[in-house]
Amino acid sequence: MSATILEQVQSDTRTAMKAGDRERVAALRLVADALQKDAKAGGDDEVAVLRRERKRRLEAADAYRDGGSDDRAASESAEAELIGAYLPAELSDAELGGLIDAAIAESGAAGPKEMGKAMGLAMQKVAGRADGKRVSALVKERLAA
Repeated sequence: MSATILEQVQSDTRTAMKAGDRERVAALRLVADALQKDAKAGGDDEVAVLRRERKRRLEAADAYRDGGSDDRAASESAEAELIGAYLPAELSDAELGGLIDAAIAESGAAGPKEMGKAMGLAMQKVAGRADGKRVSALVKERLAA
């Protein structure tokens, strides 16, 4: 059985502690905490938790950058990158396009007004391997064509 993402994060935290890397330890502890809270709440989608946490860090980095606090923005960006390392590889544009075309065909969606039907299936097929905004934009583009 392969290790869960939480187990991997905890193992990496121990390694970072032994190496004396305080910043990495702090970031990994936050990630582990988010994963543990989700698990206690009955959640079983570790990838969704990681995506949410990564998105929070990226938004915080943008806010800090806009506020002129480049050092804090860099810290948030570094945490987002660290979290990204635990996410599955993103789908290529060609792979994503193929999944979306299949979802549209399967759903029978025939235009922009039926985007919801296609999006539900597309997100299931993508299974966390592409950002929702990216999927949405491509579904919208394909249905408008």
